Amino acid sequence: MQINKRKLHLFFKFHWVGIVVVIIAILVITSLGVFINKAVNAWNTSESYIKKTALAQYAVFFYVIMMSHVLSMPLYFIMWGWLMRGGAMSMTRLHKKSTRAKNIQIYWKDVIGMAEAKQEALEVVKLVKDRAELQRIGGKILRGILMIGPPGCGKTYIAKAIATESGLPFISMSGSEFIEMFVGVGASRVRKLFKQAQNLAYAEGGCIIFIDELDAVGAQRAQDRGMGGQTESNTTLNQLLVEMDGLKEKDHNIVLIGATNAPESFLDQALLRPGRFDRKIFVDLPNLEEREELFQYYLKGVKYDSTLNIPRLARMAVYKTPADIANLIREAALIAIRNRKENIGMKEITEALDRVEMGIKHKRVFNEEERRKVAYHEAGHAIATYFLQPLTDVFKISIAARGETLGMMVPHPRQELHIQTKEGLLGNIKSYLGSFAAEKLKFGTTTTGVSQDFRNAMRHAHQMVWKYGMGKSGMVGDYSLLESMSQEYGVFRGEKVSFLSEKIKEKLNDETQEILQTCLKNVEELIARESDLLDRFAQELLAKEELDYDEIEAIFKEFGKSRPPS
Repeated sequence: MQINKRKLHLFFKFHWVGIVVVIIAILVITSLGVFINKAVNAWNTSESYIKKTALAQYAVFFYVIMMSHVLSMPLYFIMWGWLMRGGAMSMTRLHKKSTRAKNIQIYWKDVIGMAEAKQEALEVVKLVKDRAELQRIGGKILRGILMIGPPGCGKTYIAKAIATESGLPFISMSGSEFIEMFVGVGASRVRKLFKQAQNLAYAEGGCIIFIDELDAVGAQRAQDRGMGGQTESNTTLNQLLVEMDGLKEKDHNIVLIGATNAPESFLDQALLRPGRFDRKIFVDLPNLEEREELFQYYLKGVKYDSTLNIPRLARMAVYKTPADIANLIREAALIAIRNRKENIGMKEITEALDRVEMGIKHKRVFNEEERRKVAYHEAGHAIATYFLQPLTDVFKISIAARGETLGMMVPHPRQELHIQTKEGLLGNIKSYLGSFAAEKLKFGTTTTGVSQDFRNAMRHAHQMVWKYGMGKSGMVGDYSLLESMSQEYGVFRGEKVSFLSEKIKEKLNDETQEILQTCLKNVEELIARESDLLDRFAQELLAKEELDYDEIEAIFKEFGKSRPPS
């Protein structure tokens, strides 16, 4: 009953002008009716010549009035529309409407693949719903929740689920919607957003504000470098900080949820202090068990083969986000329809994964000699990866043109790795150099196709020596930092100054090249030893164009080969 009285109060507060206009209109229409009635009676009792004179005058008057209205009508409507949009202040208007919780329809059971983040968010829901219990022990409700994580992991999804479970109105905005080229517009929009939220909280008992891409409005403040852009950003952030502080002074049940893909250090420290964004929720990539749950959840919405191996699908989707997995199922469904299949099978999902990761196949005409070189190139990658990088599976080999590539070997990590070891980095380098060794062995020369492989191998070797202290000499330190400092600050009194001596640079570069040469030697020995296996893979690729995981494993078993333990 209290909520209804508040809603009625807010209705009169925001619509009293319209109510007054309606009452005045009724009085005017009533008076006009009386006036017309008297005028008709007077006309009926008048002489005929008086009627003719009056009609002529009225015709001229009506013509003049109508012409003036016709000429001024376009201008009138333009001005009226401009005023209805706020006139000169229309730029600061907030065009966001709240969404009722029952209309969002994202429930807690729909939030899967993010168990830890879900548990953290569940505590927030309980605090929002049970304020009395929190206040009983002297606690204060959370005012701000910051969700950090890679894109596609479900930050917006969790925010909507919080709104649904708590039953509160939900206002969603993007950080970029606050910023304009004119200074002060963003701050005005922040004020209006919080004013709208306060009115909803007053009427509905609470409100949730969700600001996506918070880094657009919450980046660290800096001095304006011209044109007022930075000043506008600073002013908008300052107003956001003021409004968040105002929530503590007034007993409004308003929770602000921010989401960002940027690192926490990118945000202004004033946003992160206690009392503003009190709780941080890290929404990370799903693990193996969570990926299985995601596949089961999204496959419920489509027809799929009952023999589909979901644990294997979860292993194939290492480092995939929930959004990636949902997109994978959608793409597989389209492929099944295109192929006139009744349901989705492993073939459709594999092809969907190929489309997402490698792009769509397209016809590119090249001669048979080039096809042979591409086949041996990719076969060399596969053999080097299989034997010398035990942390990675050879998921697919293809010599079909996709994008700018003529072929590719698709590796898949066997498990999630959050750090890399020296052995793992060396395995990656050897995998990249497999193509160069195979081309050199079979053709006595190499092609320009190894350019990207060299780039990747050299990057790994350079980082091992310059950044991670993994060189042979054991030199410790991040020398790439000193190199970047030299490029940025290395000018003193007009002369270039380096933080690294040429002797140190030469030594580090020699160690980088030594790693590359040692890895290449290992790969060349392997390729020479497995020359028959290399020929077999190349022949299969030339015949079939693509080999999937099962076909690759079958060829290795045909030669009695097994993977070294990881």
